[in-house]
Amino acid sequence: MAVKPTSGKPSPAADASSVAEATRAVVAAFLAARLAGDTEQIAALFADEVDWLLAPNPVVPWIRPRSTAAECAAQSAELAAHTVPEDARASVDTFLVDGTDAVLMGHLSGTVRATGKSFAGPFALHLTVEDGRVTRHHLYENSLSIAEACTS
Repeated sequence: MAVKPTSGKPSPAADASSVAEATRAVVAAFLAARLAGDTEQIAALFADEVDWLLAPNPVVPWIRPRSTAAECAAQSAELAAHTVPEDARASVDTFLVDGTDAVLMGHLSGTVRATGKSFAGPFALHLTVEDGRVTRHHLYENSLSIAEACTS
């Protein structure tokens, strides 16, 4: 049996697989840091400049434009400050990775501290990971339910 020489370079499929695994690892670290409330680790996982998308909602104090790692990491602390921690729930039903992109889908719920009202609904989160850091964070959620929970 003849063995064909190789160039020593990984195949494109191996490259794609390693990129996807790196993306999955960064997203898993991001989720763990969010769960732990580790703002410093979250900031370290975001790129210096982030493509942040979350529908503007003036009645929701933690929803605002963001673009730096520090601003993006602060969203987690702001959310925790305005909601009741023991009522916060999030479940990830789907975790898809394709190269540098990851999409998580699931459900979230919580209670707004100031009003005592609850919110709930599905979410989808699109993250992009480049050079080991999150460069895109696009969150789609039930903003109507959240806004209603924030108003008296």
